[in-house]
Amino acid sequence: MKLMNGQEYVESLRQYKPDIQVKGKKVTSVADEPLFKPGINAIAVTYELAHNKKHQDIMTAKLSNGNVVNRLNALDFNHEDLRKKLEMTRLICKWTGCGQRYLMHDALGALAEITKMVDNDKKTEYFNSFQGYLDHVQIHDLTCGTAVTDAKGDRSKRPHQQSNPDLYVHVIEKNKEGIVVRGAKANITGAPYMHEFIVLPTRNMTEKDKAYALSFAVPVDAPGLKIIAKPAGRPEDKEAPFSSNFGQSTGLVIFNDVFIPWNRVFMCGEWEYAGKLAEAFANHHRHSCIGARAGLGDMIIGSTALMAEYNGLPHAEVAHIQRAMSELIRIVEGFYATGIAASVLGRKTVAKNYVPDSVQSNIGKLMLAEQVYDIFRIAHEISGGIVNTAPNPEDLELPESGELINEYLAAKEGVPTEDRINMARFIEDLTASKEGGFYSIISNHGGGSPEAMRKSAVGNYDFENQKNHIISKLKCFAKLEGTCKNCETCVNDEHECSDTREHGILEK
Repeated sequence: MKLMNGQEYVESLRQYKPDIQVKGKKVTSVADEPLFKPGINAIAVTYELAHNKKHQDIMTAKLSNGNVVNRLNALDFNHEDLRKKLEMTRLICKWTGCGQRYLMHDALGALAEITKMVDNDKKTEYFNSFQGYLDHVQIHDLTCGTAVTDAKGDRSKRPHQQSNPDLYVHVIEKNKEGIVVRGAKANITGAPYMHEFIVLPTRNMTEKDKAYALSFAVPVDAPGLKIIAKPAGRPEDKEAPFSSNFGQSTGLVIFNDVFIPWNRVFMCGEWEYAGKLAEAFANHHRHSCIGARAGLGDMIIGSTALMAEYNGLPHAEVAHIQRAMSELIRIVEGFYATGIAASVLGRKTVAKNYVPDSVQSNIGKLMLAEQVYDIFRIAHEISGGIVNTAPNPEDLELPESGELINEYLAAKEGVPTEDRINMARFIEDLTASKEGGFYSIISNHGGGSPEAMRKSAVGNYDFENQKNHIISKLKCFAKLEGTCKNCETCVNDEHECSDTREHGILEK
């Protein structure tokens, strides 16, 4: 069992021959495609960080057999693992903007719980298949895409009601060797430069949707599988100092009668558990997203603080800049704190792995989804209009215009004009470009829409406990001094009687 480094990951992509197109052209070598390079670079960072001694504690995990694996390929077995996973996603995204690979970690955690649950209830063998697949992923240090969102078609209709039955991935054939599937998954993160895909159901199902209650794993180059991808980031764009190096591709993944052997099938027809699996993944993933967007927030805080200094208005000396920077910190550390709470309050599943607290994960993800726009706004407010109006790199390179730009766009004495312009471009790249729009939308919709998060938070919140607590309080007047007649218990402290039928009458 070996931990790959970044270059070994890039080379490993050459072992696969997927059917991929990008911007209308067929890709013959993913590893050498310039339009995918920023995305490949981002995944490579997740491999490199695992070899960095400074970060190995959060980037790697030791298995029960003593083997060490990349934490992205491991399950969480206690609260500390959940916290380290959160810290890991923050670190990765502070480097890359979006590390992408953490979706695999979230899928593995959800599958462990739900396959064990189905086995216990239905006497199936899915957990054994999952465990075998997990071993395979860890031995080969794979990067797996997580394919959840179906094409869906008419959102008001369930899968079986669609006029085109292929708008959700479904089984079209079963035999003793495995199953054959058809359909498409949309908006799939990092699709072109994955080794394999882990497919999960996107929603709850009814019995009539049985054929769509599916989960399985498949190599990226399986016969019949096709990917229509978007470029990653802004490759080879001189005005994109960040996203020309790190970015994210997405893809439409089409299953045209793809064969899946039984040992890679984790759900097939157990419609009652499709929604549970989708929700379990969402819980894990929203927890990860909290760390991921905190990493993006770290970059914006750092670059905005530098821009203020370059402009001659350092936050330590200028009151209104200090207030604005404190607001950035409040937002980022505020939603990150819910991730810590979700880790501390996580629970053990039937598979003995741990999952983050659902209420905290959903509220934290909802906070960042709504507040990412405030992060961008504050960065723009502090940095100024030069974020959008900085001259092009080509103008700086010309001696005559470059000299004029250096003279008239200078700011704080001692800071090269080029540094100020480069910082403006960096902030533009992260917050006001195509990539800035991309980050805002994935913050808003990644892991589910804000409405899905609200629904999940409300659905998992213990309202009954809170209501019963209030009823008991009102009937017992527990905060008043005296003794409850019914049970003769001192109520100087907060006392709640077990019998609430006549409570509330106190003796001094």
